[in-house]
Amino acid sequence: MRNKELRDLNLDELRERHLQYKEELFNLRFQSAIGQLQNTSRIREVKRTIARILTIAGEKEREADRSVVRG
Repeated sequence: MRNKELRDLNLDELRERHLQYKEELFNLRFQSAIGQLQNTSRIREVKRTIARILTIAGEKEREADRSVVRG
């Protein structure tokens, strides 16, 4: 997913996507361990997407906290 697409999601949707990608990463690692993984670069892509999701979720949480404090 692109950053723009992720930034358009709210926190709940980001958490849901995070769980989906973690499950996909688990499955990819399992496939790799038993020698059935065709596209090994997908593991790297999924890890980076998870990192993007966590980064954007953290930014949104801090932004929400700031608005509560200022508000």
